[in-house]
Amino acid sequence: MEKIIVHSHFHTGHRQLGYPGKCKWVHGHTWRGTVTVSCEAFPRDELDMALDFGDLKAVMRFLDHKMLVTEQDATFLNPELFEPEGVVLLRGKGPSVENVALYVWDNVVAHIRDKFPGHDVMYTVQVLIQETENNIFVVEKTAHV
Repeated sequence: MEKIIVHSHFHTGHRQLGYPGKCKWVHGHTWRGTVTVSCEAFPRDELDMALDFGDLKAVMRFLDHKMLVTEQDATFLNPELFEPEGVVLLRGKGPSVENVALYVWDNVVAHIRDKFPGHDVMYTVQVLIQETENNIFVVEKTAHV
């Protein structure tokens, strides 16, 4: 089994609409993320490289200094009020740590599909997102590319 592991951090704002506590207000975090991609044998490009570490980190770094929202947050999705380039739309009902991890997972898999389409490889992609010192969420799923 071969593995690629990258770590990154990024700073974002978000709010949990409908949350009964303080997280309903706009606030920010310095998130820490780890992406682990594994498979039996990685395909290699013309430079004999598998997946570029920087490309995987860029998935997380794209979120840096952005406002994370879901489609329920009409205020931050209004381009007359907020610059669209500064807002990242996540799937789900709220920009929770779970949905941040799924966003990263989806985009890592999309990157693999773009780089090595049709290679018939089963990848295991694990994304660990740390929202605060004590709050961590991990998603690990397979993707056939």
